[in-house]
Amino acid sequence: MKLRGKQKRYLRSEAHHLKPIFQIGKDGVSEVWLDEVLKALDKRELLKVNILQNSLVEVEEVKEFIENNSDAQVIQTIGNVLVLFKKSGKAENQKISVKVAEL
Repeated sequence: MKLRGKQKRYLRSEAHHLKPIFQIGKDGVSEVWLDEVLKALDKRELLKVNILQNSLVEVEEVKEFIENNSDAQVIQTIGNVLVLFKKSGKAENQKISVKVAEL
């Protein structure tokens, strides 16, 4: 799903009140970590990821890893926080993506 500017703006506003539910520490990112993030995205569609100060990976590296190895999109990066979006595969979890498609 290729997002336009208006859709990204809406997603950023929806993510504003969210707290990061995943963290990246000194071990960095892995396929197992990404699988867990994708499971959470399938239920929530929108979430935040925090990169801790002791992490050896940079924000751009994490962004590239997520976008190259999954169909999730990085909507925004603020400091060490990334906002991720992925349309849910289950119809009952598609609350945000329905509104995004209407924009």
